[in-house]
Amino acid sequence: MCLGIPAQIVNITDAENLLAVVSVGGVKREISLACVVEGDSPLEAWVGEWVLVHVGFAMSRIDPEEAEKTLKLLEELGELQAQMEGQQGLTPRDEQHG
Repeated sequence: MCLGIPAQIVNITDAENLLAVVSVGGVKREISLACVVEGDSPLEAWVGEWVLVHVGFAMSRIDPEEAEKTLKLLEELGELQAQMEGQQGLTPRDEQHG
């Protein structure tokens, strides 16, 4: 299963190579738009748009509402993971031996 992370396009860094900078939770990184740009559409029109990013590539355009829902879910999953890692007590291995 592949997980795409919602990111908002901040600017175009290299139009010839279809590269853009996106922001994910305030963290900026460069990605490729090669999988989503079609034809001669102006790249500047993508600034401000939301995309799903996977391994450095924008895989699809998404609407802001979907981006917000997905980011909230990912945040909740991260909090759950942190809670699980922070729990004290028996682990399944401990239960088997004791």
